[in-house]
Amino acid sequence: MPLPHDEAFKKLLETFFQEFIELFFPELDSMLDYSETRFLMQELLVDIVGEEARELDLLLEIRYKGLDGYILIHLEPQSYRDSQFHERMFIYFSRLFERYRKEHKLIIPIAIFTSDEIREEQDTLEMVIPEHQILRFQFLKVELRKQNWRRFIDSDNAVAAALLAKMGYTTREARDVRREFLRMFMKLKTRLDQGRLALVMSVADLYFKPDRAQDEEIIKELMIQYPEEGEAIMELMPAWKRWGYEEGIAEGIEQGIEKGQAEIIRKLLLHGFTPEEVSEAVELPVDEIKKLV
Repeated sequence: MPLPHDEAFKKLLETFFQEFIELFFPELDSMLDYSETRFLMQELLVDIVGEEARELDLLLEIRYKGLDGYILIHLEPQSYRDSQFHERMFIYFSRLFERYRKEHKLIIPIAIFTSDEIREEQDTLEMVIPEHQILRFQFLKVELRKQNWRRFIDSDNAVAAALLAKMGYTTREARDVRREFLRMFMKLKTRLDQGRLALVMSVADLYFKPDRAQDEEIIKELMIQYPEEGEAIMELMPAWKRWGYEEGIAEGIEQGIEKGQAEIIRKLLLHGFTPEEVSEAVELPVDEIKKLV
């Protein structure tokens, strides 16, 4: 059974916290010592905002090089429009400051906006009177839909792969995004264990819209280019099981030259693959491949 959205997103941030900071906040990344990181127990956060009795999504303690001491980082994903969200972030911050000010010299609040809408999210709370600023609170933020997906496709960052479908792209680019995600995923297979790979795939599949015909085409292309990896990708595709057409894809791959496969072979030949290489990948006679040149 696939993880619910909030739980899956939280698990992604817990598992790949360093990769998240590296990807979106490189300056902050250079100041953190990840060897000393501790996620605070969720039970400690209950009722931290008083009457709302709300639990913070993620709170961790980490060593900050600039202060030679530990700081707190609060991560808060937000998936829907909330005109009072910036005020809520300030309330969280003030409660954390009240509770931890003697132990930690710095608290860094970060919001991750995952809405499908492209809009400017308010990240500042100010109180002023003439010639005097009483308060200016500003949290760090990531607005995923404003990120250009093409900036991330050459990255080997697991968070970039998992969230690629939440980046900014057009309807016409949707297929390219799906294919690039799978290509990025294959690169990750060389350095991540099965559990982390499955988590990346599970989060990504929360955002990709099912398209059976498109996925069949993509997986055929990938199996021709990476014959040893295609089956492993299917095994780690929770969404394909959920959509109920994993068997259909497998059957399509096993049938010789089907509709569209000849075109794929032609494209591979045009991209420099020799007839012998394509023949070995698709398990067809070289003579049959050469007929398509």
